Parts: sequence; structure tokens; C-alpha cells
Amino acid sequence: ADSLTEEQVSEFKEAFSLFDKDGDGQITTKELGTVMRSLGQNPSESELQDMINEVDADNNGTIDFPEFLTMMARKMKDTDSEEEIREAFKVFDRDNNGFISAAELRHVMTSIGEKLTDDEVD
Repeated sequence: ADSLTEEQVSEFKEAFSLFDKDGDGQITTKELGTVMRSLGQNPSESELQDMINEVDADNNGTIDFPEFLTMMARKMKDTDSEEEIREAFKVFDRDNNGFISAAELRHVMTSIGEKLTDDEVD
């Protein structure tokens, strides 16, 4: 949760409190999916169940805000890595056609000082 910005924490707190109907600082596991979707995440049922199992240590069916924050920070980290991979792919995919051709691969490898033979590229 340390990697979250104040703005993110504040957004998560806002979303969390919308679903914390009685204001006791707990949301039920059923509400978790709704909260995450409101924040632009789209977890599958099994992902939700896994997250709940990770966080809900006492199996009481509710999640408090610190637990929720930890979970969202993990989820955000996954999203960032995917974005980083896409950015790296774009470096190789010079004509933006969604594929990395042998020529594009050769260009990038040569530009970072890796000389490749035609056989190695193919």
C-alpha cells in the first residue's frame, strides 16, 4: 500500500465508504466486486475469491480499509507491469502493426549493441 499516491488512497477511501453502508469500516465480500469495478478494475469471480481469501484472515466475510488498500495496491502493481510490457513492446514494434518483425528485432538489437546474424534473427 506504500506505493499508492495520496490521490489513489483518497479515491479508494471514497469508493470504500460508498459500500460501507453502516460506516463501521468493514465491507462484505459480496460488495468487493462492486467496489473494484467502480475503480475501473474488472476482476473475475475466481480472482475476487482469491483476493478475499488472501485478505480475510479471520474468515468473517468482511474486509476493513487497510486490508482493502493492500489488496488494491497489489492489483495496481499488476496493472502497471502490463503497461510496462506494452511500452517495451512498442519500442520493438516500430511500425505499430502489433507484431515484431525480424527487421524490427534486428534494428533494436543492433541499436543496443547486439550484433545478430540472419540465422539468429530467424
